[in-house]
Amino acid sequence: MGKHLVKFIPDNIEVMVEDDVKLKDVIVQKGIKFEFPCGGVGKCKKCTVDIIKNDRRINTLACQVMVKEDMVVEIARKDKNYSILDKGEERKVDLQPVIRKVKVKTPNPSLEDNRDDWSRVKESLGMEETGVKLNVLQDLPEKIRDGNFEVTLIFSGDEVIAVESKDTTDRLLGMAFDIGTTTLVGYLIDLNTGKELTHVSSLNPQTKYGADVISRIIYASQTKEGLEKLHEEVVGEMNNLIKKASGDTGYEPEDIYAVTVAGNTTMHHLFFKILPRYLASAPYVPVVKDSLTVDASEIGIKINPAGKVIALPNIAGFVGADTVAAALAAEMDRAEELKLLIDIGTNGEIVLGTKDRLFACSTAAGPAFEGAHISCGMRGATGAIDHITVGEDYKYTVIGNTMPAGICGSGLLDAVAELLKIGIVDKKGRILRPEQITNDIGMRYKERIRNINGIPSFILENETSTGKPVYINQKDIRELQLAKGAIAAGIQVLLTLYGAKVEDIKEVLLAGAFGNYLKPESACKIGLIPHELEGKIKGIGNAAGVGAKLVLLSKRELERAKQLSKKIKYVELSAVKEFNSFFANNIGF
Repeated sequence: MGKHLVKFIPDNIEVMVEDDVKLKDVIVQKGIKFEFPCGGVGKCKKCTVDIIKNDRRINTLACQVMVKEDMVVEIARKDKNYSILDKGEERKVDLQPVIRKVKVKTPNPSLEDNRDDWSRVKESLGMEETGVKLNVLQDLPEKIRDGNFEVTLIFSGDEVIAVESKDTTDRLLGMAFDIGTTTLVGYLIDLNTGKELTHVSSLNPQTKYGADVISRIIYASQTKEGLEKLHEEVVGEMNNLIKKASGDTGYEPEDIYAVTVAGNTTMHHLFFKILPRYLASAPYVPVVKDSLTVDASEIGIKINPAGKVIALPNIAGFVGADTVAAALAAEMDRAEELKLLIDIGTNGEIVLGTKDRLFACSTAAGPAFEGAHISCGMRGATGAIDHITVGEDYKYTVIGNTMPAGICGSGLLDAVAELLKIGIVDKKGRILRPEQITNDIGMRYKERIRNINGIPSFILENETSTGKPVYINQKDIRELQLAKGAIAAGIQVLLTLYGAKVEDIKEVLLAGAFGNYLKPESACKIGLIPHELEGKIKGIGNAAGVGAKLVLLSKRELERAKQLSKKIKYVELSAVKEFNSFFANNIGF
């Protein structure tokens, strides 16, 4: 087998590649920033590159090309300013951080008082018995003398996990992470005051292996070193964020002693390098649901050598610690009246109940709301149409106030709701032919209806940054119908099990980026959320991130999270016989 020179432009990266290696694998192995939303199976059609040959450009999918000769590959720069939600609805808690520091001053030893060093420390603490790690005793003789018999002890629970010379109590930081399928958000917090010093965010670099959790589970399970790569991707990016956050505030990563993490069950397993293989097939069993506390060094998180990583507990295979964190932030465990919590992302997690009973389910919403599998879909980034009004006037807004390049989830929701309103899309979800439109306002826009690649489409804008029109087509609407039908059916199942009606719900809490940016009227118009609830909808931002912060700040909140994970009863929708009929009834508008 021969080798071929593959050159990637405009970055001028060159690599020698064996014959018959897939171009996608070369891109991934070389660490080139590029995404394969469907995991590289050729379904999403998003991984287009130009192969330049004899002054000709061949536009093709990187996941479908085998390297058989020398080639020059142009990858369009996709560096965008992504709109990552990092704010949530905060609440105050009593400060009881999971990691604490205690300064100790002991009397100097003498011939008359030659007790052991540890006994002196315990006496000064006023504690006859306390747990201590071996490394503390190994470090103690030098640390205590370097500090002239003044040291600072670092506690995790009731155990001393580290010792430092002199008084270092003023430097005690923690970091809370929301590990999303698409994004990572980290919050740097002073554990002495509870004050947030800064927050940082980025895209989850695992997206190059697929936009959804199933793609990543398959990659981790069926690819040699797949689990290791996915683990290294997320831990490496978290370390980058830790370094940035501490540097921006004048601290060092070593000043961080605790990291809390909340993510769905797949993200949780990949973070801990636990194989999530059995999450992808019935009965969808996770390896562990309990809250975990591990040494940061054990999983490669670069903070203080004594630092701990605390993960919130999961609920089930597809309802994870991020849902527990959101329910904690929303205080679902103290709700007197019926509340509905919905976090819409690549999956849709739903929690319904009061302090007496709580039910949860996960719906396979698919990646439609994230822009994947949508013809002109993209994430919420610069150039994405995020809101649209079609009526007497035609208006839309674009993230970053630039020329549009595509449409994100909230824009798709608006577009379909508006086309329904003016009679261009019917209740079955069909884009009508121009001659079928009877609505007076709808008739004004019939020239925007065209066939693109043989599929009925509605043109949103012709003048774009890509030079190609941005549109939604019949297939996109079907994708949206499947996603919204699954979530609506999930709500219906939980209401049935609870023995409640839609009108019994007093408040709807929308967590996550999509829920934060969508228009409630559009969500209700298409039936994503029952129309009776339109006036009760409230966005609560990045509730998973807020929950992770609460656990970092308070041991009591960590215990609440543990109890919530046990209290919330998981409902596996595939085992509910009514789900299919509910789903079918909610496909239409």
